[in-house]
Amino acid sequence: MVFAHVLHHTQHVASHAQNVRNGDWASCPDFCFWNEPLTELSDRTFGIIGLGQIGREVADIARAFGMRVIAYNHRPPLDLPNGIEMVGLDEIFAESDILSLHCPLTDANHHLVNAERLEQMKPSALLINTARGPLVDTVALAKALYDSEIAGAGLDVMETEPPPADHPLYTAPNCHITPHIGWATQAARRRLIGTAVENVKAFLEGHPQNVVNADQLA
Repeated sequence: MVFAHVLHHTQHVASHAQNVRNGDWASCPDFCFWNEPLTELSDRTFGIIGLGQIGREVADIARAFGMRVIAYNHRPPLDLPNGIEMVGLDEIFAESDILSLHCPLTDANHHLVNAERLEQMKPSALLINTARGPLVDTVALAKALYDSEIAGAGLDVMETEPPPADHPLYTAPNCHITPHIGWATQAARRRLIGTAVENVKAFLEGHPQNVVNADQLA
């Protein structure tokens, strides 16, 4: 889902396909037609906040596109994968061409992406959130998009789900929202059930997995 949003914003597949249906390519004097700037991912900087299992898999895909991968995690990982550079929060907001969120929601990171953080981002940057809706202050995000503080946003999660019909992000420029479908394939749902079973078994055996508040339990 992360790269579905990334490619939607950088290659504009849907709008170009519609242009073809509308006859724009057929009437073009050249062999190639495009109506929006296209962005190559190679050599761009991909930032990941939350370097858990999902974050690491996203990093692998970003590297396959030839991107520089930087990451922030609230606890430094003990086994840092090759090709990932750990940075601080200020650096990841300032340096990322694409910033993708992959951390659990806690009291400490509620509205992690707020007006102040959005101001730190590049005007050309893209924000992706497929993790938890309240990680992003969506009112601040809408304002940032209207003010061209960042170039776009791709969201599969919202603060309230479903969001109200008058949510400001519906009309914000270059904001594309999918209805929390990143988990919804049959294969993903089967894995989710299996993971839940394994988590319960591990807890009963005294070695819980995927603990959000591990610092407090240590």
